[in-house]
Order: sequence, then structure tokens, then C-alpha cells
Amino acid sequence: MPQFAYKALQLDGVAVEGLIDASNRHEAMRQVEGRGLKPIRLAEAKAGAKPTRSGAATGGEAEEGGFSFKLGQPRKITPRILENFTRLLSSLLAAGVPFSRALEIIHREAAEPVAKAKWKEIHGLVIDGMSLSDAMARSPETFPRVYIAMVEAGETGGFLDVVLAQIADFQAREKELQGRVLTALMYPAILLVLAIGVLIFLLVFFIPRFQLVFQGFNAQLPLLTQMIVGVSEAVRHYGLFLLAGVVIAAISARNWFKSEKGRRTWEGMVLRIPSVGPLLAQFAMARFCRMLGTLLGAGVPLINALNVARRSIGNQVLVDAVSESIDRVKEGKPLGKSLAQNRTLFPGAVVEMISVAEESGKLDQELLRLAATTEGDLDRQLRGLVALAEPLMLFVIAALVGTIFIGMVIPIFSLQDHIK
Repeated sequence: MPQFAYKALQLDGVAVEGLIDASNRHEAMRQVEGRGLKPIRLAEAKAGAKPTRSGAATGGEAEEGGFSFKLGQPRKITPRILENFTRLLSSLLAAGVPFSRALEIIHREAAEPVAKAKWKEIHGLVIDGMSLSDAMARSPETFPRVYIAMVEAGETGGFLDVVLAQIADFQAREKELQGRVLTALMYPAILLVLAIGVLIFLLVFFIPRFQLVFQGFNAQLPLLTQMIVGVSEAVRHYGLFLLAGVVIAAISARNWFKSEKGRRTWEGMVLRIPSVGPLLAQFAMARFCRMLGTLLGAGVPLINALNVARRSIGNQVLVDAVSESIDRVKEGKPLGKSLAQNRTLFPGAVVEMISVAEESGKLDQELLRLAATTEGDLDRQLRGLVALAEPLMLFVIAALVGTIFIGMVIPIFSLQDHIK
């Protein structure tokens, strides 16, 4: 019968190590827990192995720690992997599987090496006595702040499995909505790249050949032609410097956007852009309503749910506005009237519906319905904007190419006068 080396904590917190005979890993885990111990590490021991003093894993577990990435394997936790982890953990907990064993099953069954390592890390931290939300907070690159806040609310309220299921559903809807946005923007982006490519080709290869024709004549070129030739010469002679300037400007802008002041300034400017600003506000409202309705449906208290839901908005200017509404709710005012102060995010009709739902005790259902309705409206508006963006991009391309063509053709009509 195989032997398993374990390290576990006694009730007084003292770590102990030992060997145990078991037919498989699950049986070994049950025997260790049956002795009143809290397992920290458990690995199949090799023949003649002795418990290690350092607590390092042996056998199969050491092999897990020394994994190497294979071709085609993701090098970070993707949203799809995180959603699968969330949904599986929720299902295991709902089925009555002990928490530590559920985490152990998930990290053992993970197909991707990066996921196996991350879930094993989370499992180890939880086994050491850390809460799941605190363990996840140590990996902010994997678990978003909203995710951690919802897990913390579920742990506090004792309905972690329900909250995890709600998180998985929320992630699926978010991914679907983002996929729609990316799909809608793909064709205009391709047109933009095509326009830039055509302009570069004309400026670098086409216009210099026309210059050779004009150089043999001492005629004064039209202003439009002079401007086009000047841009072409600048691109050909200083293209690398221009490219370096664009890269430096992009890096500087990126750093500015990351700063608190820069982000707030930019987000405030975006909200004032016609068509774009209201669309982003609707998107933020849909996220807020879905998150708040999800949390309330899971049994999270209103104030805690509001504090978590506001983090899902994304726009810091709108987050500040919602924070003021939360302060009014804390003072005892109704949610609808508190949100009414922020008309940018919550139109009058939405506030009325929230107020009525609050009075009838169906706030969570109404918030989810509002989110679904708003997301449907957003989908239709995005389709309309994309339908408008496609011909607009074609018009811009045609205008740029046509301007260059006209600027280079006009002098040709005057060449015959100089030839005579």
C-alpha cells in the first residue's frame, strides 16, 4: 500500500510530520483529518522515505512545484480559467465538500500548469489559516478587487458558495458583453490600420516618383502639392525620429493615465464627449446594478453591497459620485433618493424604478432586470455606432487618398504649358 508523507497542525498550533498508509490521496487526507490534524502538505512518499524536517514536499508534489510551461499553455490566469475556478469551487462547496479539500481537488485537477501553481498557492495559504479573500488579495494580478470584495462578503455572511456562483455568472456576462464590444470595434479598427498603411505607402513610395517628374520644370507647384511633398519628405527623412516621438508620447500618456490625477481628468473628459460619454455611463450603470442586485440576492447587507458594487463601475469620477450616495444611505435615506443626486449615472426613470422596487421589497430583482434591459440597449446602440463608423472610416480613407491624388494631379495639367 502506498505511503504518504504529511505535515499538519495540531489543535494547539504545533506542526507535526509523519507517514501514513493509504490506498490513495483522498484516503490519506481523510485519515489525517480524522486524527484531528489540519493538513498543510500531503504527498506520496517514495520507498524508505522519512518525514522531512523542512516541510518541503516530496514525491508527486515536488514534481508539481517544478513544472515547466508547454507550448500553447497560458502563462497567466486568463478570465476563462478564473471563471472555471470560481464555478467549480462554488459547486464543490454547495455539494458539501470541505473547504480545504475542495481547494485541493481544484489545484490537483487543473489542466494548465500556471493554474495548478496558483490554486496550490491559494490552498497553502488557506491551510495556514488565512481567509480565502486575504489569500486572493496577495495575487491582485489574478483576482480583481471587486472579486475579492465579493468573496469577503460571502465569507462574512456564511454563503460563500452562493456568492461564488453569482461571481461566475457575473464574469460570464461581463465576458459576453466585452466580446460584443470587441467584435463591434474590430472592423473599424481594421479600416483604420488600412488607412494608415495606404497613407504611408503613398507618402513613402508614390509621391517621390511624382517629384521626379516635377523637378525638371521650374514651375511653382500649387500650395496643396507643396504641403503633400513636404509631409512626404518629412516621413522619409525623419520617419524614425517621428516614430520614436510617437512611442515616447504614448509611454508618457500611459504613465499619465495611470496616475490618480491623470485618470480622473481623462475619465471626466470622456464623459463629456457626445454619444461616447452617455454610452459609457450606461455601461457603468449596468455593471453597478447587476453587481448590486447579485449581492443583495445573495444576502449581503445593503451598505456592504453598495461598497462592493461601486468598485465595479470603473470610472473614478462616477465612483466618487456613487460614494456620496452611499454616505446618504448610511444616514438612513432611501437608496432611490440617494442615487437621484447622480443624474449622469442614474436617469430619472431608473431612480423611480429603484424607489418603487425598494418600497415593494424586490430591489434585487429590479436591479438585475434594469441591468439586463440596459445591456440590451447598449448592444443595440453599439451596433448603430458601428454601422455609422464603418462608412465614416471609408469616407476618411477616401478623403485622405483623394486629397493626395488631387494634390499630385493638379500640377500635371500645367506641365504641358511648360513643355510648350
